[in-house]
Amino acid sequence: MISEQEARERVLAAISCSKEESLPLLKSLGRFAAADVLATVPLPGFDNSMMDGYAVQSRALGFAKVVGEQPAGAQLDLVCGEGEAIRIFTGAPLPAGADAVVMQEDVERTGDSIRWQESLQAGENVRHRGADLCEGQMILKVGDKLTAGRIGVLASQGFTSIRVIKPPRVAVLSTGNELIAPGLPLSAGQIYNSNGFMLQALLMAQGIEDISSSHCQDDFDQTVQTLKQLLATHDVVLLSGGVSVGDHDQIKPALQALGIKPDLWRVNVKPGKPFLFAQHEGKLIFGLPGNPVSSYVTYQIFVKPALMKRMGARQVEPTRLRVVSAQSLHNDGNRPHYLRGILKEGAFRVQGLQESHALFALSQADALLRLEAGATVAAGEPVEVLI
Repeated sequence: MISEQEARERVLAAISCSKEESLPLLKSLGRFAAADVLATVPLPGFDNSMMDGYAVQSRALGFAKVVGEQPAGAQLDLVCGEGEAIRIFTGAPLPAGADAVVMQEDVERTGDSIRWQESLQAGENVRHRGADLCEGQMILKVGDKLTAGRIGVLASQGFTSIRVIKPPRVAVLSTGNELIAPGLPLSAGQIYNSNGFMLQALLMAQGIEDISSSHCQDDFDQTVQTLKQLLATHDVVLLSGGVSVGDHDQIKPALQALGIKPDLWRVNVKPGKPFLFAQHEGKLIFGLPGNPVSSYVTYQIFVKPALMKRMGARQVEPTRLRVVSAQSLHNDGNRPHYLRGILKEGAFRVQGLQESHALFALSQADALLRLEAGATVAAGEPVEVLI
């Protein structure tokens, strides 16, 4: 049994990015950049007015004669001389000679003359060329996530498409004679297959869309054949159940029959000890425990970072937050324990049952607290949680 840290490092060391592809900007939302991008268009692209008003010379003494009008959208090449003003609108190019804009609310206009009370500073109410973004400035780095804001910046540079990393095609395979699909009537001893749906939802939340889902019984031949088919058509196979040492756990024997030796199996963590990771001809295989909380936790701490790296993300580790514990906590076990809980007003509190089968308690949680073996945390003590 190896440590959680060693397991994560070994998994991440085995991961390389998927292939690149070029996508239209809006199709790239949520993907990760495959190349650095530099600005070619300054923002703003020209000196312009921050608001509706009058463009003037800042040294003017509180009055000026209106000699023209500059709307947004067209450069009229107007010139503002001494003692003159140009009527101007938000976003309109600043006329030559003017270096400030006086707000229309601060102006009294009589015919072609305007007056204002307050003195002006050079640059007042003016957006200067390149103040936000200069030519040559880095606007996107390899591994940056394409957010709405970044797509907006790319559009401001005239881009219509962007090179991104293509997400992997993932197969979710659940195993177990006791599992049946939701919607069917339950018989004695049967349960609904919640893990298959939960894992698909976790993948979708991570931005992976090409997902297939299948199920096989605790049958060696069927498991071998199903794994063989999935590895031929997918980049990643995510297994739920069947990775432990029970008489009906067929995953390890099936992998062995296919000539696949696990890179690691059994990790010193609770829940999730029987976590498995293997590779086969560039394909990735993750074996998660069958208990839903164990499956969820091992996905968060091992699978998600690995898939983030495969998708090209620069930041692959989970988001961590320093808070305080709302209660006294103790781990009397011999493995680090990920407690499920809720964050409220900067404090973490354990939520519901902490057994590995407690799916409802998990559904109410929004954070994980890793408590070392034998460790005690006092109420009010600072702790670090995974969001």
